[in-house]
Amino acid sequence: MLEIALTSFTTFFATIGPVEAAVLFATLTPKMEQSARAAIAIRATAIAGSLLLIFTLFGQPLLDELGVSIAALQSAGGIILLLIALDMIFAKPTSAFKLTQPEDEEAQTKDDIAVFPLAMPLLAGPGAMSAGILLAANADGNALSLATTVGALAAVMAVTLALLLLSHQLNQMIGITAQRVLMRVFGILLAAIAVQAMFNGLASIGVIHLPT
Repeated sequence: MLEIALTSFTTFFATIGPVEAAVLFATLTPKMEQSARAAIAIRATAIAGSLLLIFTLFGQPLLDELGVSIAALQSAGGIILLLIALDMIFAKPTSAFKLTQPEDEEAQTKDDIAVFPLAMPLLAGPGAMSAGILLAANADGNALSLATTVGALAAVMAVTLALLLLSHQLNQMIGITAQRVLMRVFGILLAAIAVQAMFNGLASIGVIHLPT
């Protein structure tokens, strides 16, 4: 269970990106009152957490209806996570914040940024949704493993909320360099998890053999 918890926490932390979200949140709310920032942060994490929970719990049954195997999910999910990990390792700004230029321009003009861009696509983006489905598939119907994955998601969302609430102070304390270092560290860990997911998918259909 400890291995599942650590893997789930690392995967969700890397794909949700609490540090990057906090940086963007600070840039979007420079003159906003603390109480208003707190309300937006709470609403955004609640919405994103609910969406990711739905994908984690019900994404696999939906894929079953579509005829998608666990092996295909593991392989495809691993590829998606690997691409995200590579962007994190090389610290590409547009990938780190997960916003296109039109999305960024729209976000700058919105009064309420809780739903867009914070909840989606920053926190509950395609990578995080894919990660939830993949981690649930790896639980393979084990209720305790699935509960551990959900617990890891809740822990990451709690960390995300804390970072959003402290985003302005953290921005001043740790600076851009430390944020990029942290992003690269989690990118490397996510890359390893992504490659292992692809290996597991290929091994389950007999393409490769994994040592026991």
